Amino acid sequence: MKSNANEIKFLKNRSIVKFEGQDFLGEIGIDGRVFKALTFARISVGIISQQAVENGLSILVHEDDSEKAVNCLIEEFATERKSGKVTQIYSINNVSVIGFVAEDLNKILSELARNNVFPLLLNQNSSEKRINIVVTSSQDEKTKNIIESEIFKKPKTVHLAIIGHGNVGKTLIEQVLHSSEEIKRRKNIHLKVVAVANSRKIAFNKKGFDNQWSDEVFASEKTSEVGELINFSKENQLENLIVVDNTASKDFVKNYHALAENGFDLVSSNKIFNTLPIEEYRKLRYTLNKNNKRYLYETNVGAGLPLIDTIKLLHLSGENITRIKGVFSGTLSYVFNNFSLRDDKFSTIVNEALEKGFTEPDPREDLSGNDVARKLLILARELDLINEFNDINIQNLVPEALLSVSKQEFLSRLEELDEEYDKIKKNQEPGHVLRYVGDLHGDLQKEKGNLDVKLISVPASSALGQLKGSDSIFEIYTESYGENPIVIMGAGAGAKVTARGVFGDILRLSETK
Repeated sequence: MKSNANEIKFLKNRSIVKFEGQDFLGEIGIDGRVFKALTFARISVGIISQQAVENGLSILVHEDDSEKAVNCLIEEFATERKSGKVTQIYSINNVSVIGFVAEDLNKILSELARNNVFPLLLNQNSSEKRINIVVTSSQDEKTKNIIESEIFKKPKTVHLAIIGHGNVGKTLIEQVLHSSEEIKRRKNIHLKVVAVANSRKIAFNKKGFDNQWSDEVFASEKTSEVGELINFSKENQLENLIVVDNTASKDFVKNYHALAENGFDLVSSNKIFNTLPIEEYRKLRYTLNKNNKRYLYETNVGAGLPLIDTIKLLHLSGENITRIKGVFSGTLSYVFNNFSLRDDKFSTIVNEALEKGFTEPDPREDLSGNDVARKLLILARELDLINEFNDINIQNLVPEALLSVSKQEFLSRLEELDEEYDKIKKNQEPGHVLRYVGDLHGDLQKEKGNLDVKLISVPASSALGQLKGSDSIFEIYTESYGENPIVIMGAGAGAKVTARGVFGDILRLSETK
């Protein structure tokens, strides 16, 4: 039967015999002696490659012949080894050969490098565009899959590890499972959820989880450790890896470096990493660049709203952003939108927000202003400012006497806030409403900007004053737009919109893979 010229040839159980020395490259007779010695030893030779920089030859043989090949060359070049002209003769075992025809070898090599695959040997016949590459056997299946996707335009498989399956994580998994067939058809991308973890355990499924994923997590006996995830990806030779952090964990973000070093791109709704000290922040960017990996976190501010991308593009295009101001918290948006319009007490509105699930279980998490402050700092760093968290002026809405009491005691004493906030509300100018805002201002061309998180009174007719429900609003002032800011407004909180925003980041990464 005639073989297909485009067929990918795959040979396992091979070894590379390395023959290295000094100043003998091109010397007449060396190659002939190598082949003659191997022929007399009845060893079949595959690819042979000269390495100009290393002054050496690489010869491919069957794994069973590697020791014999090394020994016969050592015997043949005994004199040259003694004189130092031949420095090393040794073998690299457990390698595989993949042969194929490709129009664009650079694109394939780029895809392999992005997946941490670096061929040990490459041999190209330029007239036939046939290429043979040699890789370690621990990466051969992954290499073959990547080459097949590139040559035959097969759907590109993207392997997802979802960390955290609370409201956002669970919704994201459901969205991915629901849309995967449509994405495969329209984008030629096969999204496969192969790992799901919570703080206690992690479950794996190389074929990809289906709607029974939660049962598999429940039944899993594997401890939730990032080492388990890295080992799983290596043992199963998975290409195009993305890990999605849907936790609020301060501990899990410490794994970002190791994940990037081991071939994972990162997507995160977790705000913690982007608000760590600037030195840590920059170290991750360095690790990502070094490993050709990306880190997307559009949902860190404004949930599913296209905010961070917009600010990045404006900044990178040279637009001078002079101020960013807005209501960054959907929770506090709901509280003050309702408190400003209704006659109800402040405590009544906060309890209502709590009952509707808008606040954290302990409303002080929202009322402290720390969440808004973190979002403001993330935006500041998108402008290459080097502010730290302790540079932010935060107006904490919780009285000092209630900061350290238990959650239950705080909730039982919530009415103690009513008199103060009623006074603030009544002391406003006519036609004004209360808004809890984040404000980045000052000379943003310097190393640091001014960051304020505070309660202010604004005209009800202003963009901030017209905010409704639990929507967020961001006003981006730039030199070109003058007094008229770019306004981005919409649902800035909620599991569905946040999961959809995370999904958008996954697709952005997948399309560049």
